[in-house]
Amino acid sequence: MTQVDTVREGRNPYLALLRTPGALGFSSTAFVGRMSMSMYGLGTVLLLVSLTGRYGAAGTVAGAGSIGYSVLGPYIANLSDRFGQGRVLLGQVAVFALAFATFIACAELRAPFAVLLVTGLVAGASIPSTSSMVRTRWSWVLGGDPTRLHVAFALESVNDELIFVIGPALVTLLATQVFAASGVGTASLLAITGTLLFALQRRTEPNPRPAPRQEGRAGRAWKLPSLPAAGLVTLSPAFLALGAMFASVDLSSVAFATERGHRPLAGLILGTYALGSAIGGLWYGSRHWRAPLGRRFVTTTGLAAAGVATFIAMPGLLALDGACLLAGMAIAPTLIAGYAILEQQAPPHRRTEAMAWLGSTISVGVAVGSSVVGHLIDAAGARAGYVFAACCGALAVTTCLAGRRKLGVST
Repeated sequence: MTQVDTVREGRNPYLALLRTPGALGFSSTAFVGRMSMSMYGLGTVLLLVSLTGRYGAAGTVAGAGSIGYSVLGPYIANLSDRFGQGRVLLGQVAVFALAFATFIACAELRAPFAVLLVTGLVAGASIPSTSSMVRTRWSWVLGGDPTRLHVAFALESVNDELIFVIGPALVTLLATQVFAASGVGTASLLAITGTLLFALQRRTEPNPRPAPRQEGRAGRAWKLPSLPAAGLVTLSPAFLALGAMFASVDLSSVAFATERGHRPLAGLILGTYALGSAIGGLWYGSRHWRAPLGRRFVTTTGLAAAGVATFIAMPGLLALDGACLLAGMAIAPTLIAGYAILEQQAPPHRRTEAMAWLGSTISVGVAVGSSVVGHLIDAAGARAGYVFAACCGALAVTTCLAGRRKLGVST
């Protein structure tokens, strides 16, 4: 990747961006609303481990919620494109509030595993997500300006990473030092509050964009729905593998810290991983690049996977924390490039849907990773989990190389 120069929007391109009317309001409330990204799954695991002592069962329940979210996410995003973000999110918040309260009650009452699985799936599926919607909103208020959108997507990716700096440490502290359900409960309350505040900001909300009527009913009756962007053929499986890698790192780090008698430090380690990503994202987003987006995505994915592979050899928590800081620096640039590819490729009436596909495929990866690595940790310990994480990273890189044409990378 060849750097050109710093984005010339004043001394600080991020501050210049946030001076856009309404931008600070919708970006900050979306930040609060998606705090659950880093807290809900881990909080679920910590709650159920405290009740059952089994990582495998806890990871399976958390994974079921992620699968439900991944299935429902693109559909909700499509509805928001067609009917408006506020209208869709307000209804989703109401469903989620009821679903998460039911799940917490079942967990505290020591309900059978099948009941926890079903209620966990419903609660996870209904978590409101502003991640794709806030990026679509940036595209709307900036009029598609590619230079400013590069900074905006970097800002939101950095926000995502700050969420993963704060969230794991907070949810681990709450679940281990207050009471077991306080972690996932706090995650849910933040999701509800932030989403409501985001949904009520109608001035910056994109206008609904119904799909163009280009086909008659007969044509629609037999044609399969198309992907909103060609790059999803490569990006979706790559993000699925990355999601499995992230989940494996999360659970393996909890187990690694637990094996050494310092479970509360797991949140700090995961926060350091995300902090490294935030640092990388801030630097990446403040600069123009000559290399095309697709090539940047392939490169940063390789760097992210290589960093995780080093975790296998870490001798202790201090060394692991340092490795997490360095390895994390490639994460945000990878996500920024992935979302930017879709912003370029997807038509306006399917842009939110396209971006939601990435969140959904990451969620599927998290579900697979949580379930598989939970059983590996139960059987062979934390290092086995890190081996699985490294394999997931290698799969993501292989997918990128095999499908690089869809990303605009010439051979």
